[in-house]
Formats: sequence, structure tokens, C-alpha cells
Amino acid sequence: MNESAVSEARGMTVATAFAGMRGVAPVVFRAGCPECRGRFELSASALRLAIGASDRTTFYSFTCPDCGASVRKPAGERIVELLTDGGVRTLRLHSTV
Repeated sequence: MNESAVSEARGMTVATAFAGMRGVAPVVFRAGCPECRGRFELSASALRLAIGASDRTTFYSFTCPDCGASVRKPAGERIVELLTDGGVRTLRLHSTV
């Protein structure tokens, strides 16, 4: 950054820096419950992602908003990428061996 740009940036307020920006729509994920067969959309805060050492120990989970069942589903590489990019809280499982 050149000197004049630095000077301008120092005098800039947050309101000025973000003027004209529009709100960002929250990310929602479509999901289904194997218990009640309900189909719904969940926010990133309603999901949890656990990343383990193998495909068998990598999964996402949520509570069904329709019936209250705890749901756990496997998460392959693409699902992991989508959930992490969408802001889902992630827990990394470590081996104790």
C-alpha cells in the first residue's frame, strides 16, 4: 500500500469502509430426519461437524426440529467442505493411540 492509501485508510471510519455493502444472507442447509421423515432447513448454528481419522468417524449431527430426535449422519469430503465453508462449528477428533 502506498503512503497516501495508508493515510486515507487511517482516517476512514468503519461506516465509511462498509458503506454500500448489503447484508449477507445467512447460510442454510437442507436436512432430513430418518425418524420422522421430516425435511427442513437448518442454520449453521444448528449443526455440529466432527472430523475423525477415518470416514467412519467423520459425521455431522443435529436435533430434528420436528420430532426432537438426535440425528447423526456420515460426512464425506464434499459435505465437510460445504459445512466448514458455511460456518458450522467443527470438532476435530484425535486418536488416543
